[in-house]
Amino acid sequence: MEFSAAQIAQYLGGTVVGNPDATVNSFAKIEEGKPGALSFLANNHYEHYLYETESSIVLVNRDFKPEREVKATMIQVDNAYECIARLLNLYAQAIPKREGIHPLACVAETAEVGENCYVGPFAYIGDGAKVGAGSQIYPHAVVEERAKVGEDCILYPNVSVYHDCVVGNRVILHSGCVIGADGFGFAPTPDGYQKIPQIGIVTIEDDVEIGANACVDRSTMNSTFIRRGVKLDNLVQVAHNCDIGSHTVMSAQVGVAGSTKIGQWCMFGGQVGITGHAKIGDRVQTGAQAGIAGSFPNGNVTLLGSPAIDYKNFTRSSIVFKKLPDFYREFNALKDEVEALRKQLSEKE
Repeated sequence: MEFSAAQIAQYLGGTVVGNPDATVNSFAKIEEGKPGALSFLANNHYEHYLYETESSIVLVNRDFKPEREVKATMIQVDNAYECIARLLNLYAQAIPKREGIHPLACVAETAEVGENCYVGPFAYIGDGAKVGAGSQIYPHAVVEERAKVGEDCILYPNVSVYHDCVVGNRVILHSGCVIGADGFGFAPTPDGYQKIPQIGIVTIEDDVEIGANACVDRSTMNSTFIRRGVKLDNLVQVAHNCDIGSHTVMSAQVGVAGSTKIGQWCMFGGQVGITGHAKIGDRVQTGAQAGIAGSFPNGNVTLLGSPAIDYKNFTRSSIVFKKLPDFYREFNALKDEVEALRKQLSEKE
């Protein structure tokens, strides 16, 4: 399908700068632009590509002022990054969904599969499991006994939803994602470690997306919770009994230890580690590889370092870190001088 600059601007509430009749039928990064493609510029670091791109239309922020002539038609919008996301979502929704249960799928007689669902070859839906209308269960995905998957969900190949777990509506689980594996619970005994049965579940609320090979463990009792709108990147680990607040995002390789409660709208960079039984308030932001060793219940802080501290303190401290070898040499030199002075004083006595 083709859309003109005028049509796109009307949909986004934007302003056309250039040819309103310019048309596009695909998307491209601004540095890889081609005729008929739509690109966007949200970061001024990429501005130089704007003057060279072959894309027909480029979305730019409303306050952007080009330094020289732009060949492409521009559409000024309030937020170019948000607008390109809206258009990409619109494009994705236009792609026809698969439907039907493949003959090689294994669906238990007592399972319930809603209307307009797709269940791919070698997928498994166990006894008493429920899959809501419009959901897509890709090949080799597993929905175990009594588990519930809501409407319009996507479970990509090799996803595992363990028994009794609950997945809300419009949830996306990427390949290799495991929901409801046992929490890491073992009691030390003289003969080794006694496994503590994990009899709880995982509850995932609506509009959650969880990346490839990420794991959310079932609770010892009750439930581990992933609240509405949470986004977890690939290889994230959420341990048993955790409660991840709504609209919180975690980058790759974040690890959250057991029984930790995290507030709403938090952001965690890659490889952040969070200790068990911590309480993290709303709108906490944490830089990559930070180690959160305690609670920050009041929220509204930005943390860096390990152990994590306020970013301003960390920034000042990092200047000192770089100079520690020099400080160490100066300290040893001063130490030698003090010893020499002491020796002189003792000789005079």
